[in-house]
Amino acid sequence: MTQHLEIERKYDADSHFVLPDLTDLPGCASLSAPETHHLVAKYFDTDDFRLAARSITLRRREGGEDAGWHLKIPVGPDTKNELRAPLGKAKTPPARLTKLIAAHLRGGALRPVATLETERTVVRLLDATGEMLAEVADDAVSGEVLTTDETAVSTWREIEVELGPAASPKLLKAVGKRLRLSGARRADSHSKLGRLLETHGAIPSAPAARPDPVTAGEAATAYLATQIEALTSYDPKVRLAEYDAVHRMRVTVRRIRSVLKSYGPVLARAETDPLQPELKWLADVLGEVRDLEVLRERFSGRLAELPEEVGRHRGWLDALAAQEQEAYRRLNGDLAGQRYFDLLDALDRLVAEPPYTERAWLDAAQEMPRLVIRAWYRLARAYESIEGLDDSAAIDTARHEARKDAKRARYAAEAAIPALGTPAAKVARQAKKVQDVLGGYQDGLIAQERLAQAAATAAPEELFTLGVLSGIEHCAAQAALDDIPGVWQKAARPKYLKLLTHS
Repeated sequence: MTQHLEIERKYDADSHFVLPDLTDLPGCASLSAPETHHLVAKYFDTDDFRLAARSITLRRREGGEDAGWHLKIPVGPDTKNELRAPLGKAKTPPARLTKLIAAHLRGGALRPVATLETERTVVRLLDATGEMLAEVADDAVSGEVLTTDETAVSTWREIEVELGPAASPKLLKAVGKRLRLSGARRADSHSKLGRLLETHGAIPSAPAARPDPVTAGEAATAYLATQIEALTSYDPKVRLAEYDAVHRMRVTVRRIRSVLKSYGPVLARAETDPLQPELKWLADVLGEVRDLEVLRERFSGRLAELPEEVGRHRGWLDALAAQEQEAYRRLNGDLAGQRYFDLLDALDRLVAEPPYTERAWLDAAQEMPRLVIRAWYRLARAYESIEGLDDSAAIDTARHEARKDAKRARYAAEAAIPALGTPAAKVARQAKKVQDVLGGYQDGLIAQERLAQAAATAAPEELFTLGVLSGIEHCAAQAALDDIPGVWQKAARPKYLKLLTHS
């Protein structure tokens, strides 16, 4: 399986449209000779078009230079992650691709939903060295929907402009401007399949933008909807083991859990509490990978700053990396299971039919400050409780609980930013500072514990390295501990909460 980032724009064109001269665009020295291809693609989806509804396409295409199975997943405006596999079987999509969209399929069967035939004429914009800057494809398209009783065929012409790997996004805009001046129009749909299905009513047109939330319930639900969307967008990245994907997905789960707790007065806890153990389970299976990933990267970074002879023996670090890979395998198994799919279904139902309380209908600008302040006071009580303790283990546990409450206050404030603006953003920033400094201390303790565990089974030649690292981690934890009072003193200034009530 291969993958690459596809950055392209599509334009509608009439039959009399003539491709304009593009050789005078910035960086372009010449055009390649035109090439013509006959492309035949069959698209797969579920009966209820779960992929098309999310602008995801899965197809098997014959013809052209990239024949095979193609999975395209949106990652941003005009940008998709395209993953490819060989042609293989005509009726069975490759498992290596379908597993990446399991969070959307959730056990739903795939079947052919449309075919598209395209007569494509391609020219490439080249720089002075002959390197491709962009590819311009002039497509005459004929599409047929396979899911209706009657034959539903459409024909149209469109121009695709795809950037080369080293080209600037400015070139994409420049080509688009030249095409529009010559009579082309920016296409409404981001894919040929989407256009075909929308034309024949197989799927509804893209929904209108969600109105700005007015009530506290709407604001909380809008935040949750954003996080749930992010959760499923991180899912394929986690399965591909992309850098930082596990961390981002785990934080998203934590945000959902936290907001459901903090906004209990507007989202009935009786309805949302059953989600908490399932969200915790998902956070834990992600956390197993993330914690090992963090430690491996942390120790590797420490060793890179030490003389080479100190870190020469790294069998213990290789063992940590092996544990991380094994945790990844367990995670992928969990993400393929029904428990995960049931949780995603439950989250979708939550935002589709929110369990509003009477307070949910109050104005967001009036109700949300109270909920943010309540979360902050919870943090304040947790922090102040540390001062009454004298047992070191109990103090460390209390600091860990305060860190969790700092996250809760942060996410409560983040959810209120659309309604309250800058005051909520300032509270979120202060909570994050408290979270980070408490986390720095906690991370140092965990690192020392892991090093001690490694030392118990390490080879004799590794013990010196482990001892040096343990000393570094002890100093790092102590430095964070020394910073905690000052960070809290600044964060706890009353002005931040006062701003919330005057926003």
